Amino acid sequence: MKLHHAWKPVDDPAFGWNLRTADVVCRQLGCGSAVSAKLKDNDVSRHVWKINADNVQSGSVLKDTASIKLKYSFTSLEITCSESVRLVNGTTLCSGRVEVKANQSWFSVCEGDFNGQNAEVVCRELGCGAPLDLVLCENTKALKWTNRFQCRGSESTLLDCESYESARTTCSPIGLTCSEPDNVQLVEGSSRCTGRLEMKLQGNWKQVDAENGDLKSAALVCAHRKCGPAVSVESKPSAARSVWDLIASRVQAGFALRECVSTRPWH
Repeated sequence: MKLHHAWKPVDDPAFGWNLRTADVVCRQLGCGSAVSAKLKDNDVSRHVWKINADNVQSGSVLKDTASIKLKYSFTSLEITCSESVRLVNGTTLCSGRVEVKANQSWFSVCEGDFNGQNAEVVCRELGCGAPLDLVLCENTKALKWTNRFQCRGSESTLLDCESYESARTTCSPIGLTCSEPDNVQLVEGSSRCTGRLEMKLQGNWKQVDAENGDLKSAALVCAHRKCGPAVSVESKPSAARSVWDLIASRVQAGFALRECVSTRPWH
């Protein structure tokens, strides 16, 4: 990031960055949705901008830039955004109105030009689980996509699918809800709805530290596991050398659990 006339990597100083924070950056860059966000270990310590997640807000990448200082660090943030498809105005990063990018502009995809096989490709491209639902969205001022997609369902990206000019004369924007990836488990419990919380992020299964967790945080876990309402939550000491840190203060109703976990593991 360029601050004070200098381009430098960015690092998270306080376990505050998560997938939601990364998504703000992706949108500001004109990219799609945030697919992953992680801390990269560097061989040597180097200058980075230490940017607190509280300085990142929706609609503006940074506020209070005067407080951001250049520091030495062995880590830096690495964010992956989707390039040509995104879901907008959804409750999670895996839901919303479908938009595709072409010629540096974003276009809403129309209902008659999008089907279940197309949805499979989009959900996979965004790092989500299987498609759950297709719905009609309210008309917006967004540009309308004029082609019809014809995916086989195995393509890596939506723009890898065949497409041809649509014959429709009207457009109802299509919305898509994907399931969350299968990356949450409760272990050593008496049933699939009780036990110690573990998550798979950045390719690694780790315990989740929820020292400040509450029933609101637990409700996200129960919803992900398709269990009933959260009844209790308990924090126990762990011998694990590295755990994922659940940012309880950032948990909001409707969010996905993975969107509230810090990109920096706790060692």
